[in-house]
Amino acid sequence: MPDPHIRPARHIDEAALAELDRDVWSPVHSVQPRPEPPFAPFFDPANPPAYYLVAELDGRVAGYLRLVRATRLDCNNHVRQIQGLAVADHARGRGVARALLRAAMDESRRQGARRLTLRVLGHNTPARGLYESEGFAVEGILPGEFLLGGEYVDDVLMGRSLTE
Repeated sequence: MPDPHIRPARHIDEAALAELDRDVWSPVHSVQPRPEPPFAPFFDPANPPAYYLVAELDGRVAGYLRLVRATRLDCNNHVRQIQGLAVADHARGRGVARALLRAAMDESRRQGARRLTLRVLGHNTPARGLYESEGFAVEGILPGEFLLGGEYVDDVLMGRSLTE
């Protein structure tokens, strides 16, 4: 079984990434409402292709990761943040999320970052386990931060050093 190929996103990926995003939407990992027509563009001025890494398997888009500066502050320029990770159903169990995380770490280092952070919903146990296995640690919890499906869900802040 071939490993996922990770590359920067391109404008021509927009339709495939938008479809993937709609297909994998779940309240387990999203605080946004289920996407409904008319659909907003996947890329826009605040979310250009340069912020995304794309995973391909067998020549098909299999996942993406959004990697951005944590804030616009110069004093925080050494931190990158993952603000979205999605894997297509057909690619689950094939190492796509792990490959995207590792590529994000490499790209963050290339950009001069020393830390990588993310936020994950407390009830998303599989994602939390993956992040922990890649060196992320819980750095904070915002208890009951979101009301999803009638239940209060924690927002878990995780991070890791990129210099170790």
